[in-house]
Amino acid sequence: MKKLIFSALCMTSLLTAGSLAWAAPESVTQDSSALSEIPPPAGVGQPNSASGLPAGLPPLPAPITDVPVQTSNVPLNQPLSSTVSVAQMGQTNGILLTGGQLQSGIVFTLPSDQVITNARLNLALKVSPALAARNTSMQLMLNGQPLGTLPLSASDAASEEYQLDIPAAMVVSSNNLSFKINDADQLLCERNSASQYQVTILPATTLSLEGQQLNTGNTLRNFPRPFIDPLRMTPSSVAMVFGQAVTPGKVSAAAILSSWMGIQTDYRGISFPVLRNAMPEKNGIVFAKPGENIAGLTVPQVKGPTLLMVDNPVNPVYKLMLVIGNDDDALRQAAWRLTQPLSVDGPSLSVAEQTIPLSKAYDAPRWINTDRPVRLGDLLRKDQSLTTTGIWHDALRVNFRAAPDLFLWDGDTLPVQLNYRFPSESWIDEESSFLNVGLNDTFLRNLTVNKVGLLENIWHRLGGDARQESYTLKLDPYLIYGDNQLQLYFNIKPKATAPCSVLTNNNIKSRIEDDSYIDLSHTRHFTLLPNLSYFVGASFPFTRFADYSQTVLMLPEKPSDAEIGTLLDMAGRSGNATGVALNHNSVIFGVPNGGSLLKHIKDSDVLAVSTLPQTAFNRAMLQQSPYEVNGHTLGVKEPNMLDNLRGWLAGDWNRQAIDADRYFSSNEDWRGFVSYRSPWNSARLVVMTVATDDTQLLRLHSDLTSQRINAGIRGDTAIITDENGIRSFRVGAQFPSGQMQWYRMVIWYANQHAVVLALLALLFSVVVGLSTFVLLKRHAWKRLNPQNEIRKGEKK
Repeated sequence: MKKLIFSALCMTSLLTAGSLAWAAPESVTQDSSALSEIPPPAGVGQPNSASGLPAGLPPLPAPITDVPVQTSNVPLNQPLSSTVSVAQMGQTNGILLTGGQLQSGIVFTLPSDQVITNARLNLALKVSPALAARNTSMQLMLNGQPLGTLPLSASDAASEEYQLDIPAAMVVSSNNLSFKINDADQLLCERNSASQYQVTILPATTLSLEGQQLNTGNTLRNFPRPFIDPLRMTPSSVAMVFGQAVTPGKVSAAAILSSWMGIQTDYRGISFPVLRNAMPEKNGIVFAKPGENIAGLTVPQVKGPTLLMVDNPVNPVYKLMLVIGNDDDALRQAAWRLTQPLSVDGPSLSVAEQTIPLSKAYDAPRWINTDRPVRLGDLLRKDQSLTTTGIWHDALRVNFRAAPDLFLWDGDTLPVQLNYRFPSESWIDEESSFLNVGLNDTFLRNLTVNKVGLLENIWHRLGGDARQESYTLKLDPYLIYGDNQLQLYFNIKPKATAPCSVLTNNNIKSRIEDDSYIDLSHTRHFTLLPNLSYFVGASFPFTRFADYSQTVLMLPEKPSDAEIGTLLDMAGRSGNATGVALNHNSVIFGVPNGGSLLKHIKDSDVLAVSTLPQTAFNRAMLQQSPYEVNGHTLGVKEPNMLDNLRGWLAGDWNRQAIDADRYFSSNEDWRGFVSYRSPWNSARLVVMTVATDDTQLLRLHSDLTSQRINAGIRGDTAIITDENGIRSFRVGAQFPSGQMQWYRMVIWYANQHAVVLALLALLFSVVVGLSTFVLLKRHAWKRLNPQNEIRKGEKK
């Protein structure tokens, strides 16, 4: 490893960067002045600035703590260290400098409540031999300030590694790290430079940071900071704290907040470790009733739902958010209020009762609309555009999510209307330039600059306008996943006679017009369940109603911390998939034998979390499923002759019950998912997250951050082990779910069950044939024996 220290920076640059560093927290703080607080009930004044309570009312009593703290010398900051990789900055494949694009950059952000004191770039490079032979170098810059020059040399190793010390004052909340080959302009003039000269900044490149965590105070206006920060590029972790007695209402309130935080952290991810009667080392959210004592912290006595931010008695730099309620409904009201804009300057807020809105089917804001065509511009982030400049540029990427149960009949396609414009420069080789279109890394088509055809070619050679600026792509339905990315790249080729100067011309523009669209309005929602790929990708079918108003979250009668934490992790994934918090979720401990809870289960899909030691709960959940529990072992019931016959007649010949049972029995430690038709309602689904113990269950969160494991989860049984990774099976029957008219269901059923249809046709042919044979034989007998007919007539 080579260590290069770049410290010879001018003092002016350091002072400038230093002023930026201290100004950053103010510049990135969310503007809450435009956010309106929910009005208080009639007769109640506005919150005062000190406590956040209505004017004229005494402030909330401070929480009482038995944990000894140093009140005379409250720390203003806390040492911290972190590492951010290039992959976490969004470049999962690294950064490739090649051909005409020999300079590039990457943007990374840091939480606004952190001040960096030491920074080091651990740079991993791969340099092509041709470029190394030129004895060239690469210039690095951070936020427009030079870091230094790095000589490029080839190596037989997989990568070259360097360490670069960065002045801490240069690292601010929002940063741009750029790379440039010093003789890039000269290399541009070499026509084959794209294949010869390459530098790859590998995704393993990291930025190691040391600094101070600032004490940001206890004002509610800062929420969700310091618990989560939109500028953090690494996964977040927020402790969920309960008292010794955990109730379904507290877990339900925690699920609301967990799902909302999953929305805010988005692709970066978040986990929710659960603590019971213990204080977290850092920030945490406490769910409690008035007067409850949690690890020495006594919750204030309040009358209604209340939010209160206090110092963590373990370390006052970190904060605790107290979500207080006398009953389950009050806790849910307080948790939901946290998901709404807060414009309170004080540490506390008494929550007025509000009506929490209900979701409608398939109304998730992060899912593409299927009622009408959707403009591509409406799918972009605020920092994105459908216009590119110059020859060398990155592809335009349009991300969108779709409900996983979209259905089209065989032969139907999804139209994507692309209206585009190439530059009209004379030095562009229009015959070799294309608009490359891809979807989810699958190449779709090259769209030409000019129209293709004999007449069009003749017209173009005569000087006529033959530009093709519109095309309708026909997408096959199987190309659409839960998460999708449409890639559009203007691959502009200059003519061989083009001067070198035009290759660096960034004044030319290529664009996709605003009226381009994708149309999913001809699809309907219909699919076969169970299908765990839908669940792991979009938390489906529970997200059909994104607020979980038709879902029950089930835990054993005495759930462990790991089981509760896993359920909250699943809530965070669901919120991230839909953009809607689980505002109407219901949590049940144990399997009810009757009453309103059982009726609620009958009307809902069920998402359960358990471990094998919870034997009674597992047996109650699985007694009418394809699975069985033998002691602390999960297995698959052997299908009987009737089950095999039904599957064979239905054309379902790919069940793997025996293989799955053998795999369960051959692994001592595992975690995963099983899914089956609900025993309480044949139109509903059950998904169980199961593991051999709490240790295995806690590993599931990191498992689901792996693309390989996510891609391997399918069928109705998915088992993950440390040794073999992911194995999936299908052991039970699937059933149709969704929107389909009865007469279309007949057509669909005939299409899906060819064997049954063939047997019915054969049976019908036999019946008709036998009946016809009997009638013809009788007719022939009458024709050959007319005297018998005459005698019968005489007797009459």
